[in-house]
Amino acid sequence: MARIAGVNIPTQKRVEIGLQSIYGIGPSKAHDLCEKLKIPAERRVHQLTDAEILKIREAIDQNYQVEDDLRRAISMNIKRLMDLGCYRGLRHRKGLPVRGQRTHTNARTRKGKAVAIAGKKK
Repeated sequence: MARIAGVNIPTQKRVEIGLQSIYGIGPSKAHDLCEKLKIPAERRVHQLTDAEILKIREAIDQNYQVEDDLRRAISMNIKRLMDLGCYRGLRHRKGLPVRGQRTHTNARTRKGKAVAIAGKKK
């Protein structure tokens, strides 16, 4: 069982796919890591040696912000926007879409379940 950045990597998957189970590492970063460390694409996680796992762990620690550090940084950025009172911060505070989407008919994910208004129908 390979444990990298506090996450157990699935052993039966290819290395590129398994690395994506770490929060903050997507397809492109996983591919770059495998190329930089010269790990073949068809290699499975359980076939990795301890030295290769150590290389992967060190490369991730040095080059990428992942897991708790990334989550903390993202939440601090959102909190900063809310404290500033800028438009994006106000949208976060109100629980509305932040990036310019329409809210007249959609945005149910951000706004929550629709609430019926009594006496609206005419």
